[in-house]
Amino acid sequence: MAKWTAKHEAPEPLEGPVVATVTGGTILWFALFLVQLPFYGWFADRGQLWWVWTCAAGGFLGLIGIWYVRGRDAALKRHAAEQAEAAARADVAARAERDGPAGQAGPESQA
Repeated sequence: MAKWTAKHEAPEPLEGPVVATVTGGTILWFALFLVQLPFYGWFADRGQLWWVWTCAAGGFLGLIGIWYVRGRDAALKRHAAEQAEAAARADVAARAERDGPAGQAGPESQA
């Protein structure tokens, strides 16, 4: 049997409002937990308490997710700022090299 190989490259990952999405999902899990709390006895009588605790676990795992995606978002912004700063420094260096040392006219103005 031949090994499968991809016919094209994978697309770039989609970037969206990740922090807002994870925060919204976490709020939804906690809301579902709070809505089910008044019916705790009903769930217990039917052996379905896992519904309640699944929502609580989803909410608490969502808090970890919020912490993670906020750190990731900050790191991406920090990296973009460093890249922009490096590009600006390279531009200044190229301009200084083209214009010559300070106080001297460039080769274009000597002619």
